[in-house]
Amino acid sequence: MVLLDSPQTAALSSLLTSPVDLDSRSPNQQLLPLTACLNDRDHLEIGGCDVVDLVAQFGSPLYILDEQTLRVGAQQYQQAMQRYYPGSAQVIYASKAWNCLATCAIVTSEGFGIDVASGGELYTALQAGVSGEKIYFHGNNKSLPELEFAIAAGCTVVADNWLELERLAELAPASGNSPRVMLRITPGIECHTHEYIRTGHLDSKFGFDPNQISALLDFAVQHSQVNWVGFHAHIGSQIFELQPHQDLAGVLADWLAAAIAAGLPMNELNVGGGLGIRYVESDQPPSITDWVKVVAESIAAACQDRGLPLPKLICEPGRSLIGPACVTAYTIGGHKEVPGIRTYVAVDGGMSDNPRPITYQSAYRAVVGNRMAAPVSQTVTVAGKHCESGDILLKDAQLPVTEPGDILVVMTTGAYNYSMASNYNRLTRPAAVLVHSGEANLILKRETYQDLVKNDLLPERLV
Repeated sequence: MVLLDSPQTAALSSLLTSPVDLDSRSPNQQLLPLTACLNDRDHLEIGGCDVVDLVAQFGSPLYILDEQTLRVGAQQYQQAMQRYYPGSAQVIYASKAWNCLATCAIVTSEGFGIDVASGGELYTALQAGVSGEKIYFHGNNKSLPELEFAIAAGCTVVADNWLELERLAELAPASGNSPRVMLRITPGIECHTHEYIRTGHLDSKFGFDPNQISALLDFAVQHSQVNWVGFHAHIGSQIFELQPHQDLAGVLADWLAAAIAAGLPMNELNVGGGLGIRYVESDQPPSITDWVKVVAESIAAACQDRGLPLPKLICEPGRSLIGPACVTAYTIGGHKEVPGIRTYVAVDGGMSDNPRPITYQSAYRAVVGNRMAAPVSQTVTVAGKHCESGDILLKDAQLPVTEPGDILVVMTTGAYNYSMASNYNRLTRPAAVLVHSGEANLILKRETYQDLVKNDLLPERLV
């Protein structure tokens, strides 16, 4: 392994993790996976695998998921929760960030539960071998078949609205068991993040309004056939602040106190997730350990102040686990220079494999993976190949002079890239490989043209 030290890479040397630091650095504070290094071919290597060789074998665009980074993040959540929370706790993976058989299997092998937001995510988790008892089902408009599926699987349903409560109460006697239900309530806490991913403020499509607490508790008392286990609240995603989580603890403890006073033996509090990650050098998120410490100590203190027994504490990290564990490798194609304005560099993917830039104006960092020692000498805009002017992956990217066939590696693409991928312009969705100790395993096949039309139907009169 060679550490980065060259005209281009001197600025990137801090992105690499020394082997002795692999288990101590918080993955969410890194731009590259923990195993990233420069090999003797001047190529970027991740998980002991040369990214250029991976593209040659599996094609591009290609998601490259580093197993060690994912496991280290999971272990840091578990260890911090054990260290700082004196009661029972469960960390669950917010699988909407990237739900597939491999991601579910890895995190559950580290003791995690799974948070799902659809019947499809639930089915995938079950197929990965996850026990229904460790699955929490979210969503603001769960269908009746989804609720029936969740109850049959033994999941905890996080109820989001009155229609769901009524359906759950009706389904409970017929199901033969008492469904576990949490109540999701918007806590009215603002945080500094993109408006599309703020979920804790009052004007949100998620959860019950807090002024409905009394009515909710009355409903719960009247429907004892349901196992009412506790409360859920989530304040948003990609959050760098810790104070909102301290504020949330008091709100949740007040709700729990009201439930116990109403005679409901609720004993679980779910604080959601939301810890941010480092997408560019200027991002400075708290570490996983620091986030868990604040959450755990705040909940414990809030409950002690109110004379409450310690509830089971649940948190739901997603982005902070999977985001920094993955990169996306593209093959560079054509260039276009607009004199005095900008230079465009095109890649063989774009908004269909990473919709976050066009959706959230998200910024990313990139390197040329096959020429890591080349000096940075130009500022370019990296464009995708879709018929959309807004299909821009990176603006003002600092790169070496690139050539067609170079491999562009975009960092921190594990969260909401594959999970939000599409077939826009009928592009096939990329493959994904899991890398670990020099071994690469395909975990998602690249779609084919045949896959694109397999659900199409052509009426006979059009033949």
